[in-house]
Amino acid sequence: MSEPIRISSQEARQSASSGGALLVCAYDDDDKFKNNHIEGAISFSEFQSKLPLLAKDQEVIFYCA
Repeated sequence: MSEPIRISSQEARQSASSGGALLVCAYDDDDKFKNNHIEGAISFSEFQSKLPLLAKDQEVIFYCA
């Protein structure tokens, strides 16, 4: 597996707001997600439930607040 690509917060915001990327809060604790997520992000548990339905080329941006 390749190393993750690091991008700036500006690049992440632009890609997520344009619909090109899925923004995922990497906390696996739902309370931490509720207290720390960025608008438009989904929780890690929601990401896991959507994983089988995502296209192989779907850009996904993980972050920790």
